[in-house]
Amino acid sequence: MVNIAENDVVSLDQVDRDILEFLQKDGRSSASFIADKIKMSVPAVADRIKKLQESDVIKGFTTMLNHRKVGLDVSAFITVISESSSHYSDVVRETNNSPEIIQCFTTTGNGSHVLLALVKIHIVLKSYYVKFRVGLV
Repeated sequence: MVNIAENDVVSLDQVDRDILEFLQKDGRSSASFIADKIKMSVPAVADRIKKLQESDVIKGFTTMLNHRKVGLDVSAFITVISESSSHYSDVVRETNNSPEIIQCFTTTGNGSHVLLALVKIHIVLKSYYVKFRVGLV
């Protein structure tokens, strides 16, 4: 699985899928734990995980936060509707400079982008609505 171009599709067998299922549920699952569950040796599972990482099937491991516990109590999807595609780079630049915007998706149809925002209070969310409505349309 090594040296695969970014656009190449990696062929996964059932063992790979089983390993990925455990890691998607808990990225901290040890090779030992997974090996026990799927009835394989620990070195074989560790080798599979390493190959999945090298082939970019596994891009990394992240931490999932409880946003409310850190004061981010409002999640919102914001649709940006732009009159011209010439504003595309402006939207991307603004979202990259806005820590409250955690994801930006390019869309087809009436909206040009959908933003996922996490904010402390709804007043902050309203300021983003005004910022994007006035600044980019």
